[in-house]
Amino acid sequence: MAPLLLAAAVMLAYSAFSSPLSRHGVTSAMVFVLAGTILGATLGGSAHVEGHTVERLAELALVFLLFTDAARLDLGVLRHSLGWPGRLLLIGLPLTLVLGFGAGFLLFPELPLASVFLLSAMLCATDAALGQRVVEDPAVPGPVRQALTVESGLNDGIAVPFFLVALDITMAPLEGSLPSAVAAAIAGQLGWGLLAGVGVGAAGGYLLRAAAERIQPEWRQPFSLAVALGAYAAAVSLGGSAFIAAFVGGMAFRLASGPGIVAPTRFTAETGQVLAAATWMIFGAVAILAALPHITWQVIAYAVLSLTVIRMLPVAVALLGSGAPWQTRAFIGWFGPRGLASVVFGLLAFERGTPEATTLITTVAVTVGLSVFAHGFSAKPLVAAFQRWTAANPGGPG
Repeated sequence: MAPLLLAAAVMLAYSAFSSPLSRHGVTSAMVFVLAGTILGATLGGSAHVEGHTVERLAELALVFLLFTDAARLDLGVLRHSLGWPGRLLLIGLPLTLVLGFGAGFLLFPELPLASVFLLSAMLCATDAALGQRVVEDPAVPGPVRQALTVESGLNDGIAVPFFLVALDITMAPLEGSLPSAVAAAIAGQLGWGLLAGVGVGAAGGYLLRAAAERIQPEWRQPFSLAVALGAYAAAVSLGGSAFIAAFVGGMAFRLASGPGIVAPTRFTAETGQVLAAATWMIFGAVAILAALPHITWQVIAYAVLSLTVIRMLPVAVALLGSGAPWQTRAFIGWFGPRGLASVVFGLLAFERGTPEATTLITTVAVTVGLSVFAHGFSAKPLVAAFQRWTAANPGGPG
């Protein structure tokens, strides 16, 4: 009971001072990771939490935040700037996987190739939760915010098939060819995920529109939470990507609700934030403390490369010829934080008993922990600098 009491105290304290902390560039993830690490070190064994519980917490937090981000998208802006998210997903993501594999091959020569690819797959997806500070700031131009939102909303779902195939290969020899295994995984994860998201999201949106006059005000907010949960459950039941279903479901919900109805997503977003806070606290108490004895210079080097070269170079290449100036490409490239999706992947790999799990999980934990603080502290000054640049260049971000 003591860990729960202390966790509640931390959440109350952060809530009470969240506004001044935010003004000074301190994010909720930073506070809860740090608090979790301190509490874990203080409480020792009493801070034990089942990995499956953390996995579900992180999954649901990400699902609710993805659904909310998608439901709040400015579809008018998105229609005119689909090129950037498409380039980031179709060119940038595969290049990130390749560069991540190359860096892992050089830094961890003792790891089997399948484990190196698994590491790259676990860290190629960006996080919608950690990126909220940037994508919700009106100082950032609309096309840039939309590109980051759509990319982070879909790339974790697209990364799932690569992760699952790599995970299977690390556990046993692959039956059949690698391309066919990847293609089958992509078809299943994306296909069923899209079907679940569009089906449940559209049905929820049409129901909201039809019942708009009959829903009591206090039940409007839980309505969207139920739709998000439905998309998640349908995708998991069908064998599809819950993350794809959540994001696509949010878009379908927004479209089907009609132009005259504001999608009630505040409660869903706040629920996602609370679950994310709990996940970050457990991450600090368990993952960070477990990783500390195993950190090497190779682990630190990979973490730094993952957040810089492995992320930023593919973004720069993907946006070549798009009209985006180098300042915009650098801004989008930097704000690709690693977070809840990587935590979920790491937990799945750990629960499966992946060979070389210590090196893989340590690297994921260090990368995510570094991302929480690096992207958190840099958001406020870099957004301000980018705003000054866009104001001085009326041509916009591209």
